[in-house]
Amino acid sequence: MTSTVYWGSPRQAQLDASETLPAKLDLILDKLDIRQRVKDQRVAIKLHLGGNVGYSTVHPVFIRKVVQAVLEGGGKPFVTDLPHAVESAHKRGYTAETLGCPLYATTGIDGKWVTAHPYDYCQMTEFYMGGAIEEASFLIDLAHVKGHPVTGWGAALKNIALGCMDGRTRSAMHDVSHYEPYFFKEKCPDEATRVAIRESCPYGAIVDDQEDPGGLHLHHFKCNQCMRCQAVANGAFEIQRGAFMAFLEVCNISAKLVLDTFEPGNTTFINLATQLTPVCDCFGFTGMPVLPDVGVFGSDDLVALEQATLDMLADKPIIEENLPGMMEIVSRDGHPWQWIHGPYKDPNEQLVMAEQIGLGSREYTLVDVLPVQEPDFKAVQYIPAGP
Repeated sequence: MTSTVYWGSPRQAQLDASETLPAKLDLILDKLDIRQRVKDQRVAIKLHLGGNVGYSTVHPVFIRKVVQAVLEGGGKPFVTDLPHAVESAHKRGYTAETLGCPLYATTGIDGKWVTAHPYDYCQMTEFYMGGAIEEASFLIDLAHVKGHPVTGWGAALKNIALGCMDGRTRSAMHDVSHYEPYFFKEKCPDEATRVAIRESCPYGAIVDDQEDPGGLHLHHFKCNQCMRCQAVANGAFEIQRGAFMAFLEVCNISAKLVLDTFEPGNTTFINLATQLTPVCDCFGFTGMPVLPDVGVFGSDDLVALEQATLDMLADKPIIEENLPGMMEIVSRDGHPWQWIHGPYKDPNEQLVMAEQIGLGSREYTLVDVLPVQEPDFKAVQYIPAGP
């Protein structure tokens, strides 16, 4: 089944506000029939509001466009994110006055407003979803596209999967990468070898295991699969692709649990692909962009939206001089996000799995809501520019 993804290019031909991204977002909201769908609905607008001194999250101008459309349609909107992000949101320009609606924490002030959803995956048996999400009757996910050191990148799917759950659930989700063992003491001949494995990582991703004396712990978010450790491990320590994909799969599961709480037709998704920084907005700062802006995307199909965004970036050149000094490209295979964070963090495979569990379709038709009309300078009948 082919889904429709609406897209607004960051380019403009004329110096006119009607060709800018906020105006193209308005057109996308029209195409998605937001005003016709939200009457009397309690509309959760899920955002990642960032933290500390980060300034590359979705600008209030875009959020207010969404809020205004909901209000015009007779809906009751509120912006929502994790408690700590909402608590400090005013420091980054997010207030009820600037956005046009209230801001509520997904899980309440103290993070305890949750509902348990049973699901067995690795060591997990329950996912605790935020009460603000449960009480909403319509969901608009408005995500900033960026890199992410665990998933490779983050956009709508990650915004829902992690941002709608409480802290213990998010922690357990990250821990699925440790479900299968990767350090094998019986294959490690001596302490010198164990130390050599630990010290082989230039990123500090391998550390002593605090819960297992004589063991090793891998910080998967720091690992870009350079495989230096494999050269000295002799089979005692294994960098396994499945460990990275487990986290991507649990994100799919979490997102599916969230979306299943809404009636069919009561969810829609928007990706803003600007200021594409190498790491997540949760780091609390903004780095230099490492991929060019590719615009704004909208769809009722989460998987189609993510696939279209990934595809638009697939042939774009990484701005390598903007990468932080401690980041190293070890492979130029796969998607550009994999170049940055490692080949085992495969966002396209995540979407294959997402399609399999019913989150949406990878097949899509891309509709440009305002094609750029390039001026035809050759048609002008006067002396050309120049000396």
